Amino acid sequence: MHKKKEKIRKIVLKAMSYLILISLGIVFLYPLLFMVSASFKSNQELMTSMSLIPKSISFDSYVSGWNGVGSYTFGHFMKNSGLLVVPVVLFTVMSSSLVAYGFARFKFKGHSLLFGAMLSTMMLPNAVVIVPRYIMFRQMGWLNTYVPFYALSLFACYPFFIFSMVQFIRGIPKDIDESAFMDGCSTFGIFVYMILPLAKPCLFSMAIFQFIWTWNDYFNPLIFINSVNKYTVMQGLRMCMDSSSGISWGPIMALSLIAILPCVIIFFAAQKYFVEGVATTGLKG
Repeated sequence: MHKKKEKIRKIVLKAMSYLILISLGIVFLYPLLFMVSASFKSNQELMTSMSLIPKSISFDSYVSGWNGVGSYTFGHFMKNSGLLVVPVVLFTVMSSSLVAYGFARFKFKGHSLLFGAMLSTMMLPNAVVIVPRYIMFRQMGWLNTYVPFYALSLFACYPFFIFSMVQFIRGIPKDIDESAFMDGCSTFGIFVYMILPLAKPCLFSMAIFQFIWTWNDYFNPLIFINSVNKYTVMQGLRMCMDSSSGISWGPIMALSLIAILPCVIIFFAAQKYFVEGVATTGLKG
């Protein structure tokens, strides 16, 4: 009798868990599903109906939205984002992994002090450093270019990625380094041929995070870039929301969907490595 009650209790708890998860999933997915549905609706239907199924499917929102504002199409802003994001991701992965390798594998004078200083910068909000960076880049003549973003990524200015990579490398047995060194591999060779292949999950996680954060960033490009010709996707999307002549929400929804597609594709394409990297970072072997 007791076993039967226990079995029923487990079934009820499991059913309740699934019900809660499904309910939360619907709540989280509804805005995305509504955006997809709204991109195929006319502006009139969009303002009068909350249904996820449009009365008639129309691609006019995509056509008018893609034409952009003035002489610039939305494709131009997509290209600009690509020119900004791809180098930033590559430079971030290269520099952060190299700095992390130094912290994880070598002991030198001031190691703990430098590592602590690096970690302390994680506590600083972006708003605190934006003014000093702006003044510095203005003096260097880098404003209205993508060079400030390249420089920050090239010089490993993202402590979160360094810390994550340090934790991952510390989980790799040092015996691998010693074996490779005895076989004649240099210190840099060990990093390239031994550490990086084993750290692939963490590298993919780093690349995905940086891609999504940089692609979706609106504030920093707004500070450093003032030419419409060099606007990114998020700035271009904001330009399309011209409140002076009334906002056509259909094209905005269509462009928003197009804007998030690269992030969605990148995430699902590398989902295996992303989940593995997040799950194993910080676990020591």
